[in-house]
Amino acid sequence: MASSYSADIIPESIFCQQRRCLSLLELKLTLFAILFFMFSPAVVAYDPLDPSGNVTIKWDVMSWTPDGYVAAVTMNNFQLYRHIGAPGWTLGWQWAKKEVIWTMVGAQTTEQGDCSKFKGNTPHCCKRNPTVVDLLPGVPYNQQFANCCKGGVVSAWGQDPTASVSAFQVSVGLAGTSNKTVKLPKNFTLLGPGPGYTCGPAKVVPSTVYLTADRRRKTQALMTWNVTCTYSQFLASKNPSCCVSFSSFYNETITPCPSCACGCQNKKNNCIMSDSKAAHTKGINTPKKNNSPLLQCTHHMCPIRVHWHVKLNYRDYWRVKVAITNFNYRMNYTQWTLVAQHPNLNNVTQVFSFDYKPLVPYESINDTGMFYGMKFYNDLLMEAGPQGNVQSEVLLQKNKDTFTFKQGWAFPRKVYFNGDECMLPPPDTYPFLPNSANVNLVASLTLAASVLLVILCIH
Repeated sequence: MASSYSADIIPESIFCQQRRCLSLLELKLTLFAILFFMFSPAVVAYDPLDPSGNVTIKWDVMSWTPDGYVAAVTMNNFQLYRHIGAPGWTLGWQWAKKEVIWTMVGAQTTEQGDCSKFKGNTPHCCKRNPTVVDLLPGVPYNQQFANCCKGGVVSAWGQDPTASVSAFQVSVGLAGTSNKTVKLPKNFTLLGPGPGYTCGPAKVVPSTVYLTADRRRKTQALMTWNVTCTYSQFLASKNPSCCVSFSSFYNETITPCPSCACGCQNKKNNCIMSDSKAAHTKGINTPKKNNSPLLQCTHHMCPIRVHWHVKLNYRDYWRVKVAITNFNYRMNYTQWTLVAQHPNLNNVTQVFSFDYKPLVPYESINDTGMFYGMKFYNDLLMEAGPQGNVQSEVLLQKNKDTFTFKQGWAFPRKVYFNGDECMLPPPDTYPFLPNSANVNLVASLTLAASVLLVILCIH
C-alpha cells in the first residue's frame, strides 16, 4: 500500500536525514563524481563500505623447467561481503609470447586450442588467450591442489576467511626460464561468475615466503607477480538486482519497493504471474546457459526484496524484523550476505536466526553490519516459492542522545545483498509518526501502561 503522504513542496526535513543537510560544496562534489563516472573510459570501482575490497591473483613460480616454469596460482577474495557464487569464477589472460600450458592441477582450461604442431606429448592448452575454471568437488586425488576443486565458489573474506581462497598449479612451456627472460601474462579477465570485475596489469612483487610443515624452515618462490581485480556494480548490470521495502508498528502504511526498481524492459518475457501458475510451467527451476532469470511478476521486477520492519519499542531497546525474499525461479543463493548501514548498529544487542558481524572500514565509525545465514540452517536462500525467504529479528539498544522514530531515522541508509547495493524507496514515502506521537512516543506508551495498571488494581 502506497503512502498517503504527499506535498507540493517537500519539507526540508526530507533533505536533512540524519540531521545533516548537504552543503553547496558537497553537492558540487557529488555532481563532479557523477560526471566522472559517466565520462570515464573505464569505471573505477570503489565501495565506501569496503574501501580495500578486491580479488588478488598471485602467481608464484615454484620451479624452472627446460622450456618454462611451474607456478602456483592463488586467488584471494579480500572483499568483506561479496563472494563468488555458483557456477564459480572464470579466469582468463593473454600470453606475452607463444607460451603453452603443458599440464594443470586443480583447474582446467575450457578449450585446448590448436596443438597440431606438437608431436607425441600434447599440451593441455595451446590457445594464446586461455580461459581457466575450477574443478568440481570429488575429482581424483592426483588432480587436486590445495584450496582447489570447489566449483569456483569462493567465500567473502568477512564471512569465512578460510574459504575465501582458490588455487591451482600450472606448468607453462615455451616461456622464459629465468627471472630475466620470463614475460608476464597480460589482459587478465575475471568473471565471478558474471561481469563486473576489472583487472589491472600483472606486477612483479617480492617473492612469497612459505613455511614448511614443521614451521621451522622458510622457503620462497623463485618469482612472484600479482594481479588485482576490483568490482563495479555499474559494469555488472545497468539495473540494481535488489530493492528494499519498509513498514513499522506506528504506521499502517507499507512503503513498497519503487516500481521497476530493477528494470521492467523484459517483463513480458521473463516473469510468471503467480506461484500457482509457476508450479505447472514447463522448464521451471531449470537454469539456462546464459543464467537468464525467471522472475515472479512484481511491480519492482527484482530478484531479491529486503523488507525492514520496525516491530517493537521498549524503554531501553527497540526491535527490527528483517526478511529477504527470492523472486527468481532459477536461482538458489548460497552463502548469501546482507549488509545494512544504520547509526544504531553500533548498539546491536542480539540477532536472532542470522549470524552478524560489524563492519568497521573506518575505525571511528561503527554504523555498518553484515548479516548472513547460519551454516546448515539458513545459509541457502531457496529459489522463488514457499521456501524462498529467510528472516530474522534484531534487538538494538537505544542511544538516548540520538534515538528517534522521526524523519525515517529507524530505517537503514544503505542496504547491500551479495555485495550489490539495493534500491531504497524515496524518503518522502517512509512510514512516518502520527502527529499525536511526535511529542514523545516512549512517554505515551509508558503513560498508557501506567493507567492500565491502576485500573487493574482498582478492580
